[in-house]
Amino acid sequence: MNLSPIEYIGPAPRKKKRRRNPFGGLLLMLIVVGMSFVFVRPLLPFLKAQQSAASAQNAEGAINELRTAGDPASRLAAAALKRTLAEVVYDPAYYSIPYPGGDIPSGKGMAADVVIRSYRQLGVDLQQLVHEDMTGNFRMYPQFWKMKGPDSNIDHRRVPNLQRFFSRHGDDLLLSRVSEDYQIGDVVAWRLPFGENGQAASHIGIVVPGPGAKKAEKWVVHNIGTGPEWEDELFSYEIVGHYRFVPEGGFASEEELRDRVLTVATE
Repeated sequence: MNLSPIEYIGPAPRKKKRRRNPFGGLLLMLIVVGMSFVFVRPLLPFLKAQQSAASAQNAEGAINELRTAGDPASRLAAAALKRTLAEVVYDPAYYSIPYPGGDIPSGKGMAADVVIRSYRQLGVDLQQLVHEDMTGNFRMYPQFWKMKGPDSNIDHRRVPNLQRFFSRHGDDLLLSRVSEDYQIGDVVAWRLPFGENGQAASHIGIVVPGPGAKKAEKWVVHNIGTGPEWEDELFSYEIVGHYRFVPEGGFASEEELRDRVLTVATE
């Protein structure tokens, strides 16, 4: 008897296909969207606020945008915003510093130092400029400190002296509480309602764009006691000075500034 298997010739058997439910994928998508709405919606105000916060990330973005613009006012605003990335403890103390190009310790400073360091980042030494102008015109400067002559250690770090210098060598502009009257890169001086011994104090800062979605607004970089800050404080105090100062010949170019850094590094 032949018990060898008989070869089957014909179409291969097929498994019966399962019918797909066309509503299953749609239902799953609706569930995912619904869960996202429930859990993500409460985060939207926070995410939106972060886009308009004075954060380091937004500062870096604004700095790059202002540098790309390349005009003097934008470059000064970028330099001021860069100050907000530095760790600085408020310190109004008197320091003996070199001249010219002298500065107090980098981790210390007050309101005037924000302006001084912002200009110096663009190759402008306000220490030297103020001292030279005061040397020839001492009596034209405020006489609040009973000084007998200029002092290159401190004169440029006093807000009233900076005000007088900017009014003499820059544009002395309208004082108003209208945002459109102020431009990015303007220097603004305020009279604070508080100071030593309960007396009003002078203050100074630089106008910059607001962060993120608020970049059309006019904010300021200043140090009012907690280090350089990027804040919506332009009209928070009495404005007593409004200046626009770009030295004759403009600011140093990026290439010139890099060359200066390389020269100092190799000396």
